Amino acid sequence: MDTNDSLRVASLWHSMHAISQQLSPVAGCSGIELLEADTFDLHCFQSLTGTKFFVVCEPGAQQMEALLKVIYELYTDYVLKNPFYEIEMPIRCELFDFNLSQTVQKDCVALLGR
Repeated sequence: MDTNDSLRVASLWHSMHAISQQLSPVAGCSGIELLEADTFDLHCFQSLTGTKFFVVCEPGAQQMEALLKVIYELYTDYVLKNPFYEIEMPIRCELFDFNLSQTVQKDCVALLGR
């Protein structure tokens, strides 16, 4: 996906997330955290500041919540501490990209046993 596609998906998800918070019969609902489809699952983690992180994975994949929390830690370590990063802008940080790739690869190896 290019940047525009990513922004469209994020915008759509943000709207669905906000609507689900308002329509939920459960008091204190924080919105949609998991969208299950036939061919994929979409997991969402919302930080205390409102920034949302997503993982798209195979249906039934385990430990995605833990992976999302690790991704958030990487975000705080490599993006928020970057003096050139502007909040609410696409992330363009080589250290974050590298460590994110390493984390996802390590997670895939652990999940698949390879």
